[in-house]
Amino acid sequence: MAKGVGMLGLLAAALLVACGGGGGGSASGTGTLQMSLTDAPACGYDHVFVDVQKLSIHQSATAQPQDAGWTDINVNQRIDLLNLTNGVLQTLGQVPLAAGQYQQIRLVLGANNTVTPTGGSDTPLKVPSGMQTGIKLNADITIAANKMADFVLDFDACKSVVSAGASGNYLLKPVIAVTPHFISGISGYVNTALASPNTVVAAEQNGVIVKSAAPLASGQFVLPVAPGTYDLVVESPGYATAVITGVTVTTDTVTTVAASTAALSPPTSTDGTASGTVTTPSTPIMATVDALQTLAGNHPIDVLSVNADGTTGAYAMSLPTAAPVVAAYSATATALAFSPDNSAAGKYSLVASSGGVSKPGVAVTISATTAVVTNFGF
Repeated sequence: MAKGVGMLGLLAAALLVACGGGGGGSASGTGTLQMSLTDAPACGYDHVFVDVQKLSIHQSATAQPQDAGWTDINVNQRIDLLNLTNGVLQTLGQVPLAAGQYQQIRLVLGANNTVTPTGGSDTPLKVPSGMQTGIKLNADITIAANKMADFVLDFDACKSVVSAGASGNYLLKPVIAVTPHFISGISGYVNTALASPNTVVAAEQNGVIVKSAAPLASGQFVLPVAPGTYDLVVESPGYATAVITGVTVTTDTVTTVAASTAALSPPTSTDGTASGTVTTPSTPIMATVDALQTLAGNHPIDVLSVNADGTTGAYAMSLPTAAPVVAAYSATATALAFSPDNSAAGKYSLVASSGGVSKPGVAVTISATTAVVTNFGF
């Protein structure tokens, strides 16, 4: 497998390397589309291999696989998604296209997809039969004459891999976004005590996760995102949630929120458990449960998201009982001043989603001594 390219230093340098070679279209009225692959962190897995055969691109959002007008990028690579976090990209290829707007991509996978649960063995990852003609992805790509459009498939392995009960099987429920290749983002460090695959660092807007990553062994994290204003949320088992509000990202700029000498170090916390069952009319069960908190000033954050089991619908999550610690972003401060938001301590809203539908949030209070059970039905 070809190795992905990315950064161990500045995000911008890594992403420019990842662009690779290539230029504009070879003829008037023709441009070039380049595609790469990246990933968010996968919870509870050591490897998630996907067998990428090709990408098919079409101008129509409603085009069917048998219709004319498709253009392919042949890939034929088996890629470990867990190598592609913190700004690392795997180039999939490029293709000339007529200038215009393109609204659909189909990701065609082969049969050799596997997952390795942490501490377990390599296990087949089943792709539902309905995806044999390709996983349909909505896109909004403009191809300009004699220019290159550089886009990324952002594959969320954590949400895309679903355990299927006691059978030991795993299903693929693809959660993939098609985004421009950003050379802007957020970077920083967490204390190395938090540097594990179970720690999630997320850039959020209005309580919705835009991009997330697990920190490297050094504690460093990188989140490529579009220019805008974000909350940075750090969640790790055994620690209080840390939140930096108002992180501003500008064009072609990487905003650093915490240097290695001032790494983010949230206080420890006991954890409590929220669990339950999600039922849906169809099987396998494809559902996600998110634990949200509302900070002072009616400020929402998404603390943790887990998949329900594909066979039983069961879910479980460990959540900190301590108050989240919050700081406002400052570009000039050497170290940020965090304060506990005691109004939010142990208080969560559980939201279940399936098939594009979300159930109203259920308010729960998490404690270290009493498990909270919340069931959802669709």
